[in-house]
Amino acid sequence: MKVAMVSEHASPLAVVGGADAGGQNVHVAALAAELVRQGHRVVVHTRRDDPGLPPRVLGGGGALVDHVDAGPPVPVPKDELRPYMDDFAAVLAQRWRRDPPDIVHAHFWMSALASVRAAQPLGIPVVVTFHALGTVKQRHQGEADTSPPDRLDVERWLLGKVDRVIATCWDEVAELDRFGPPAKGATVIPCGVDLALFRPDGPADARRAGHRVVVVGRLVERKGVADVIKALTWLPDTELLIAGGPGRDELHGDPDVLRLMAAAEGCGVSQRVRFLGRVCRSELPQLLRSADAVVNVPYYEPFGMVPLEAMACGVPPVVSAVGGLRESVVDGETGLHVPPGEPRRLADTLGALFADPALARRLGEAGARRAGAVYGWPRVAARTAAVYQQVVDEPDRARSLTGAGGR
Repeated sequence: MKVAMVSEHASPLAVVGGADAGGQNVHVAALAAELVRQGHRVVVHTRRDDPGLPPRVLGGGGALVDHVDAGPPVPVPKDELRPYMDDFAAVLAQRWRRDPPDIVHAHFWMSALASVRAAQPLGIPVVVTFHALGTVKQRHQGEADTSPPDRLDVERWLLGKVDRVIATCWDEVAELDRFGPPAKGATVIPCGVDLALFRPDGPADARRAGHRVVVVGRLVERKGVADVIKALTWLPDTELLIAGGPGRDELHGDPDVLRLMAAAEGCGVSQRVRFLGRVCRSELPQLLRSADAVVNVPYYEPFGMVPLEAMACGVPPVVSAVGGLRESVVDGETGLHVPPGEPRRLADTLGALFADPALARRLGEAGARRAGAVYGWPRVAARTAAVYQQVVDEPDRARSLTGAGGR
């Protein structure tokens, strides 16, 4: 199939770890690459954020990345991109009028808005993966939510327009049912993990303390990293390594890093907290394998890819019992759940895990088996392609295209 992916703020070529570069970038890049390996032709349309970027470039996995001119060619926070979506849609319509894909897969609500506006007049079906829902963000962030004011209205409108929602977990489907629901239904397909890169065997980084906890990801407040720092106050002989944010030479100028450094100083644990900055994905497995536990305790999370990577490395994840994390990590079987925002409960859970090596080993082995059986990208991409085919083959769509003379 000819697949057009649209990911307006999350380029598959971006370096992961910044404020707006995280799991969605990894998801889009890995899914596109695996679809190409399975014989599909994939173009990923993303906004140009650097004037030096070429119009099109071949990604590492064989997908073509198309840089769309919409707004200034500089980095812009994703919540400030809404005014440029008309221009984004106009460019997509021009591209697809000349060379129509079989299907469009939009990632994030603004990508879906531009995709629907460009594709539907041309009779091209659109599926969407939201990655995060405005209702959930608003509920958890309240006045701190920086989303454009029309986000919820646009998402509700999209649910009546798109040909399928591909949700990453059942929690998201329940949220959509309360909010929408999608006019043409939703299919649950989880995010995936690179099983060739993340695996139990291989080197592990050296430790400086008896126990090690690792956190990987963006350092924004909702990710709960400050709670992990506070948990150290009840965990002697334990070091915390935090991977994410800018490069090491820029750490002391980053507001999130400075906030977390102040938290560590205030808790009296700064000597046991190390900020690694941005870590290359090729180096992540040996960091994860060095840990007793990989902790991911956000206040809300649509899915969360780092716990899968920990599981694939045979390391037990300790996660917030929220969103998709409740489904990807089976409590007591492949990892452990804790309530979000409760550092003492987190410390107690980690302490119990450290004191029971047999439990840690059992969780790690079961997690690796589950990651291999359920979350490999070949399986995820094949299920996604099957949804594409179902949408393209829907009788109502076939009749409408025949009546319009096809594309």
